[in-house]
Order: sequence, then C-alpha cells, then structure tokens
Amino acid sequence: MKIIGVIPARYQSSRFPGKPLADICGKPMIWWVYQQAKKVNEFDEVYIATDDTRIENACREYNMTVVMTDKNHATGTDRVSEVADKVSGDIFIIVQGDEPLIQPLDIQKLIHAILSHPEADAVIPMLPINIGADVISNTVGKLAVNECGEVIFISRSPIPYPKGMIGYDLYKHVGLYAYPRKTLKFYQNTRRGRLELIEDNEMMRLIENHKIIQTVVIDNESIAVDTEQDLKRVIEYMNTNNSNK
Repeated sequence: MKIIGVIPARYQSSRFPGKPLADICGKPMIWWVYQQAKKVNEFDEVYIATDDTRIENACREYNMTVVMTDKNHATGTDRVSEVADKVSGDIFIIVQGDEPLIQPLDIQKLIHAILSHPEADAVIPMLPINIGADVISNTVGKLAVNECGEVIFISRSPIPYPKGMIGYDLYKHVGLYAYPRKTLKFYQNTRRGRLELIEDNEMMRLIENHKIIQTVVIDNESIAVDTEQDLKRVIEYMNTNNSNK
C-alpha cells in the first residue's frame, strides 16, 4: 500500500494572492507545510503540486519535490487527481498548502482511518468548533455527520441549526483529505454539480453522487491562512511557542 502526500499550492487566491510564498519567520509558508508532512513516516513520498513557476522555483531553492500541473483546475482535489496520473500510489493524502501548523500526528490519524475504512470514498478530519468566530466564518466548512461518522452535508453556514435542541457540538473540517486512487479518477470524470458550485466546496461532488465520506476526530487546532491577519496569527503562535526553527 503506497501512500503519497500531496500539497496543492496555487499562486492566485482571491483573498490572499501569493500566499504559498508568504514569509513566515524567514521561510515561505509552503516550506513549513512541507516540513510537517515530511515528518509523517507513513508517507512513501511527498510532493508539492503547483501551476506557477514562482512556487516551482521556491520549491527547487528549498529542495522540495514539486510537480507542475495545469492552471485550469477548479479545486485542489482536481489538481491532485492530475498528480495521481503522474505518480504511482494507492492512497493520496492532501495537505492544504495554507496549513503551516498542521500536526503530523493528525495526518497519521487520518491515514490510519482510511486504511481502516476501505469502503470509504474519502476520509476527512474534523474538530469541534471552540472559537465563536468560526461558527459564522464563511471560510470554515461546517459538517453534518450521521451516527456512523459519515458526512451528510458540508456548508459554510452553521449546521445543523439548533431548532429542536441545543447543547450539541458543531464540527468543522480541517485542511486534510484522504482519497483512494479510484476517487481521484472519479473527480477527473465527473463535472462540478450545482451544490458544489453554490458552496464552492469540492467535497460536495462526492455527496451529490452518493459517495461515502468518513470522518475522524483529530486532536489539534490549526490555523488556516486565508488572510494576512491569519498569517500574523501563525507567526505570533510560532514565536510564542518557539516553533519557528
């Protein structure tokens, strides 16, 4: 069972152009993500997947393995599906390129979960929402999950809505995805559906086509860098916790 880690990184971003190269304590953000992924012993190989020569050049400068991909991919999963055409592997783990604080133990937990659920078309991690701002943030994907831990719906809105009861946990998706190769082939051959376009979330392509998305609860809060303010929070965290070396 060959397990491949892939970090999609595109230069163009509506909220934060060029963020994979944003400076964090003297290194580009993508370097920090790559270092965290390389700590995962289960990975046979780790690649950065990009469509921009500026990111490619940074990868070469810092000795990070990079794969160039098409500029026209709609989502990170579509980009990784091209990588799966170029790299042999059975399981592909996507580590979002804007997660410099992602913990290797959480990546390992995701890997063990997909190996334990061969029936799943994807496995994603989730965390209870402990920060009030995350409830209303449209950059945070909230999850509605059944009793088997399978995803029923993903939304940028707060779900489920507390009409009938209160006192339950809200969960959010963290920037990791685990896919068997067959699911990446499915992405290549399936166009984006109405709900995926509305929510702008690639996991909806699986939900709209009755695929199984299993979840696993992870332990560590991360900070996704969607804005320059998020970047400042990451730098402050690293400086405070002496994790900037």
